[in-house]
Parts: sequence; C-alpha cells; structure tokens
Amino acid sequence: MSTYPSTKRSGNSDIMNDRIHNFSAGPAVLPEPVLQQAQEDIWNIDGTGIGVLEHSHRGPTIDRVFEEAEARCRELSGVGDDHEIIFHCGGSSQQFALLAMNFLPENRTGDYLVTGNWAKVAREYGESYGNTHTAYDGSDCVFNHIPTGDEINYSDNPAYVHYCSNNTIYGTSYGAPPETDAPLMVDMSSEMFSRPWDYSAHAMTYACAQKNIGPAAGSCIIIEKELLARTNAGIPKIFRYEDNAKKGSRLNTPPVFTVYMMGLIFKWILDEGGVDEMATRNQEKAALIYDAIDSSGGFWIPHAQPASRSMMNIPFRTSDPELDKRFLAEAQEQGMSTLKGHRSVGGMRASIYNAFPRAGCVKLADMMREFARTNG
Repeated sequence: MSTYPSTKRSGNSDIMNDRIHNFSAGPAVLPEPVLQQAQEDIWNIDGTGIGVLEHSHRGPTIDRVFEEAEARCRELSGVGDDHEIIFHCGGSSQQFALLAMNFLPENRTGDYLVTGNWAKVAREYGESYGNTHTAYDGSDCVFNHIPTGDEINYSDNPAYVHYCSNNTIYGTSYGAPPETDAPLMVDMSSEMFSRPWDYSAHAMTYACAQKNIGPAAGSCIIIEKELLARTNAGIPKIFRYEDNAKKGSRLNTPPVFTVYMMGLIFKWILDEGGVDEMATRNQEKAALIYDAIDSSGGFWIPHAQPASRSMMNIPFRTSDPELDKRFLAEAQEQGMSTLKGHRSVGGMRASIYNAFPRAGCVKLADMMREFARTNG
C-alpha cells in the first residue's frame, strides 16, 4: 500500500515559514494546527484508510464528525436543549433568503437594522418574501457607527428583528445585542466565537464559514426550537430549517468537509482557552493597529467611529489614494497580503480573525508608523 509523506510540522509559532500574513476579509486565514490536521485527514481519517472527502455522509466516521462539531458548538455558544444546531449548505446570502422564507408570515413585517452592505442585502432578500421595515439605515453616514437606541425605529409588532453584529466592509461592531421584544436574528459571519456573546438571547444566530469559523461552502446556525415550530407553511422541505434539524443537518448531502473543518476550528478555540481567550487576544491585536492609526497625527484616517470599532476588520486610509496604492504595494513586498479595502470605503482593510497571528499585527503596525513618518 502506498503511504502519504507527512507534512506535519511541530510547534505553534512560526511553523509555516513559507506562508505570508493573510489579511483577507474572506476567504480568510485558518488556524495552522487545523490545516495540518486536515492535511492528514484528507488522506486517511481516523485510521479508516479513507480520506474525509471520500467518506459517506451517512457513515459512522462522518456521524462522529457532525456529532463532535455540534457538541463543540454548543460548548462555545452555551446554548441548551431549547436550541438546535444546524450545519447548512450555502453562505449568508442563502440564509438571508431562507430566514425570511421560513419566518416572515404573510401580513407581518420583518425589521432590519441596516448597518452595512450585508445587512442591506439581508433586507433585500427579505423583501422577496414579504413586508420589511428598515428600523435603522446608516447609509447617510457611510455606515461609520452602530446606532444608539434613539436612532432605531421599530415597526409595530415585528415578526423578527435582524441585524449584523460585525460589519466587515465598514469595520463596525455591536457592543451588545440591540434591545427588542421581538425574536432577534443575527448574522455573525465575521465574528462568531471571537468574543463572549449571548447566543441564548437570539432566536437565530448564523454564520457563513469563510471567515472566522471555517472555509467556504456552508453555514452554522443556532436556532430556537420554538422558532422552528412557527415555520411558514408551503415551503419545500429542502428549504425548511425544521426539516434540516430533524435530519441532523443531513436532509440531503451536506458540505461535509466544511463541517469537518468547523469542528476542528471549534476544537482549536476550546483548546486555546475558549471564547474568553479569543477575546483577550483579539482585543490586543486590534489595539496594536488602532494605536498606529490614532498616534499618527491624522496621517491614517479610520473609517469607524471609536465607540463602534470592530476587533475583526479595521478599515483605514490616507488622504491620498496614490499613497494608499504605494502602501499596499510595499506591504505586499513585505509579506502582508490582501490589505486592499473594499471599493465602497477605499484605502486599506486589515481583517484579523481569531486565527490571525499577533505577529502579523505587530508587523503591520510597525510598517504603518514608518510609512507615516516617511510620507507625512
């Protein structure tokens, strides 16, 4: 029998010297120990002689993969038996549509807090299935902050309130969930398990897996059983969250590899100290970059207002687009990739998810200070 040459490296720091710092907003950096484990399991998982990509999604090996991923997700989120964990195909845009399809009844209204592009897209998908109400729209200020209570205007008796907890393009983040008596739905695609959060207070939490919790092709959904019982009638079974939950996320062939990777990432977070430890690291990493911005005497211009700043995504620029281009080119030469900002904001954007190393933030901050010194 042929054997696969091991590429596994030992240690936890500077173990992948041929890799550069990946600041991409998504698909994004993944934990190196997870990538190493995946290298082996793609060839032969659990000593079965078959790789994880080749196993039946209804066989015992993948049963274990799904069971462990769910158990770890429950441990990290702290939800009890009143919530279901669903691993679903597709990304957040698919969940935008399915959420409204499942839970926006005729003659009811879904309220949306529009704090960025993806929150806006969620509302647009909701409009495809029923009445929506924009309870807040930050487009006039280019989405540079999270709304305070007096900026929010809910409709009467909404079927649900939807928000995006962290806005990748504009670098803003909620400090706490918005207050409402309606069922609360949250898109946490770019920050799930990056800091403590009250998942049990939400009727539905979801995240696509191309940012903080895994590779593209699937989503993780934490959803109240009570909400599932209120699913709209007349929906094809394949689109019903309730039916997917009853079948253990395998109503049809699921994105097995993405779920496998989520499970490994959940384990990595737990092994590293859990969500509290992630928050401590993320606060420190973000502070390094924000300090370089704030101490530059106005050379670096942040997009988000200080009270709304994200720990995951940090957009910034100079006053000169040509300087921005030069900075991006020099950063690439120094092994810092995908720092270009979204076209709606411009400049640069540093996405520093859980798996992004502190050393990369130090390197970027040092370069920012030197660039400001020589070009200011």
